[in-house]
Amino acid sequence: MLLRLEIRNIALIDEVDIELGEGFNVLTGETGAGKSIII
Repeated sequence: MLLRLEIRNIALIDEVDIELGEGFNVLTGETGAGKSIII
């Protein structure tokens, strides 16, 4: 199971650290916020 996602220097993202909980996690945001880049 994926518990944490750390991304640096990819496309529009300088640095992000995402902690994921157990079970179902949802990534939401406005259009153009960068959701697809994380996926």
